[in-house]
Amino acid sequence: MIHWKTPLTAIALAIALGACSQVPPKQASDTALTAPVAAQVQRQTLAQGLYELAYSPRLNAVFVASSGGFGATADASKVLRLNPQTLAVEGEIPLARKGFGVALDDAAGRLYVGNTVDTSVTVVDLNANKVIGVVQLQQKTKGADGKERYTHDLRELVVDQANQRLYVTGHSGDGSVMFVVNTRTLAVEKTIEGLGRAKAPGLVLDAAGGRLFTSNLLGEVVTIDTRTLQVAKRVNTGIEQPMNLVFDPATNRIFVTDQGAANIRSYQEKSIPGFKSTNPGSRVVVLDATSGKQLAEMPADGGPIGVVLDKSRQRLFIANRSGGTVQIFDSKTYQSLQSVSLPTHPNSLALDEKNGVVYTSVKIGEKDPKGSQESIARVKY
Repeated sequence: MIHWKTPLTAIALAIALGACSQVPPKQASDTALTAPVAAQVQRQTLAQGLYELAYSPRLNAVFVASSGGFGATADASKVLRLNPQTLAVEGEIPLARKGFGVALDDAAGRLYVGNTVDTSVTVVDLNANKVIGVVQLQQKTKGADGKERYTHDLRELVVDQANQRLYVTGHSGDGSVMFVVNTRTLAVEKTIEGLGRAKAPGLVLDAAGGRLFTSNLLGEVVTIDTRTLQVAKRVNTGIEQPMNLVFDPATNRIFVTDQGAANIRSYQEKSIPGFKSTNPGSRVVVLDATSGKQLAEMPADGGPIGVVLDKSRQRLFIANRSGGTVQIFDSKTYQSLQSVSLPTHPNSLALDEKNGVVYTSVKIGEKDPKGSQESIARVKY
């Protein structure tokens, strides 16, 4: 999830919703043609405005947020419960506020849903299949124009089970923050400032190391100490459009999608003093999590955004929005193994590591009729 202020703006949509990257698609790697095992793909059209999703091993179900879309043709927002084998809808949980990003606490049977336009989080009890609360992260304030609005948009959500917390990025060009929610009381425990005066898309937790990593459009990775709830370090990585992050604890590496969207670059040029583009992006960058040093980079099929890692099989999965593929890399050798075609815009990913399955939401494109339903794909690898 990447999100916006009210009223919605073009760049907010481009970042917040993962709007279509304008980078031309690249051809899939030659290694994709010789991959030893071709991925098996299923796809199901489900609802308007599909965004982030999560797989629950305990409940053996996939949960996906549907915002319902916008405008006159918009549907009601909801969480869909899907059969993980067939992608059939097995249940619906209505949401009073539009849902975009999700974070699963499988042990507690809770799904946290980010309500971007309301700067809040809806808490869903998956065992009872109902909403049990809404956490308001901030109140509206009056701007210079006299209108009341939220100062920060929401993007990613991460559960910290050991500390009974939920972390939520609140990003803003005027200074991004981290909202820390106590999952026992469902109250905001702290708002951590200092994430950079730019949109802050990425978020990933190193639970064992007590580190929370977030990225921003200044090209920085900012580390928060989860013991002190303070910014511990910031590193300029040279990555221009760091979107989503995944952390590999076995090797202390962070994999970062560098989207390379022309509309986001235009936003950076207008909003970041002295910004000058030096890299076209459309790649995955590998960083040492401690030093921030770049270890490797991998060319993506086009506009990479979502990323997940199968640690046991050493497989990295990338959702390429403008490329229209889910790309599979060997996370050890950094070779592209296969590109699975899923037009129009693969967006967010969820992993069933035990069974070797990755799920992705697939967005409609500008040429599709407004109000068209979007789909979920199941890729067995």
